[in-house]
Amino acid sequence: MRTVCLGILKGIVLLTAVALPLYAEDTGTEKEVPVETDTQSLAKKLQNPMAKLISVPLQNNFEYKLGPKGKGYRYTLRFQPVIPMTLNDNWNLVLRPIIPFIHQSEVITNTEQEGLGDIELEPIFSHRKPGIGGFTWGVGPVLLFPTAASEHLGSQKWGIGPHGVLIKQTGPWTRFILANHLWSYAGNDKREDISETYLQPVLAHSSKKGFTIAASSETTYDWKDRQWTIPLIGTVSQIFPLSGRYASIGIGGIYYLEAPRGGPQWGIRLTLTFVFPKGPQQSEKVK
Repeated sequence: MRTVCLGILKGIVLLTAVALPLYAEDTGTEKEVPVETDTQSLAKKLQNPMAKLISVPLQNNFEYKLGPKGKGYRYTLRFQPVIPMTLNDNWNLVLRPIIPFIHQSEVITNTEQEGLGDIELEPIFSHRKPGIGGFTWGVGPVLLFPTAASEHLGSQKWGIGPHGVLIKQTGPWTRFILANHLWSYAGNDKREDISETYLQPVLAHSSKKGFTIAASSETTYDWKDRQWTIPLIGTVSQIFPLSGRYASIGIGGIYYLEAPRGGPQWGIRLTLTFVFPKGPQQSEKVK
């Protein structure tokens, strides 16, 4: 099992490395037109999980008041590159692996754990043109791999389910909802099966100078335990130039309206995102 999971991790890293150069390619060959790279445009694209923009977020989450005594602490670093590729004139494929590294203390009384968590892969097939009401949508599977370094850091289950995104961007505003449902189909028989719904609504405003304020949630419902986890998340972020490229830095707070017994009560989120837009040196081909 461990060998299989490490093979999956290596495959995701290799796929990421191969996909990055493909981003510079597009359909059509008649002429090239530079794509806008102003800070507001980039800030809005960072809020769009289906944007034609490579981004590499390093999301640092600090959660407090965990465990049976409420004295636990958890730090989670999520490495979650977003890699879009053009399939044809109507469809894009967006690869979204989520690779967590976790350190936690006193979540399990008098113990500490550290290491890789379970990896998720969320490939999204997105329609390139907005549809009814100006909404753009995408669908695909969500895949869960039991790569955790410890039984306390993961589910020890393989999982799969449907995944979808619906988004509308008008002026400085971004509104979208991302949803999926995950079922386990294999893994450690001694661990509880997974049947979990995930909902991520987001409302964000991006200024002309690339400053974004956003309100969101990353709500889950565990159908096995009939338990909600409802965090309210507020963040601010700013686009800035970095060594000829762009990056975004953000900070936010997390408050849990509801969580399982022993779950977190509040947290802090710090995010550093490296952005790779197509500028004049990386032009997009159009017909």
